[in-house]
Amino acid sequence: MVGGLFFCFWFIVMPIPEAAGGVKTETVHFGSGPETAAGYLALPTSPGRHPALVVIQEWWGLNDWVKEQTREFARQGYVALAPDLYHGQVTTEPEEARKLKESMPKERALRDLEAAFDYLAARSDVNSSKIGSIGWCMGGGLSLQLAIHEPRLAACVVNYGALPTDPDSIRKIHAPVLGNFGAEDRSIPPAAVHAFEKAMKSEGKRFDAKIYEGAGHAFENPNNKAGYRPEAAREAKARTLSFLDSILK
Repeated sequence: MVGGLFFCFWFIVMPIPEAAGGVKTETVHFGSGPETAAGYLALPTSPGRHPALVVIQEWWGLNDWVKEQTREFARQGYVALAPDLYHGQVTTEPEEARKLKESMPKERALRDLEAAFDYLAARSDVNSSKIGSIGWCMGGGLSLQLAIHEPRLAACVVNYGALPTDPDSIRKIHAPVLGNFGAEDRSIPPAAVHAFEKAMKSEGKRFDAKIYEGAGHAFENPNNKAGYRPEAAREAKARTLSFLDSILK
């Protein structure tokens, strides 16, 4: 529940998902307040109940790279759902991405994320007590916002996303948080990471951050031709999987 808003939760049963790279994928739709939200769902092939992840897009939209990350988490045994926060819009142009981000209603985005969490929690193949979130860039900041507003969230990963500074917001974070950042990131500088780390620790919260030397913003995405740092990206992914597995499995 955000700002007293009422969240209507329902979902549409979709056809049997198709196999994609060793996992099953499908587009799902679910209620988000008075609207219908959509997301890209990737499922493990093994039976039983699984941990789950809300996978949160960069400012480009729900593009192929985010979908591949979602499938990769499914290969690792997670039911992974990437909600479409731009409601169908995707771009490769920075200026258009900026406009999409700025025009995205923040309240709607958070409502869609909480609806995605509820959708996962209601699935029979998900362990509802083992749901985490992960995001990159814009999605990294939203991953933390979900942790602030959803006390049931069990784990949170933020990759070079905006960090809250409000003490009241930080107090609301119950989930352990893992962060991956670049030392040369001008939008999320090391000083901001250290300040957030200090604030989290002062509230008795768990925050495990690593700042990668020689890396800037979006260093994990190979589509960032100038800024991609493959070694740092591999280590960040390994750190992420180790963190999530230790809490959610």
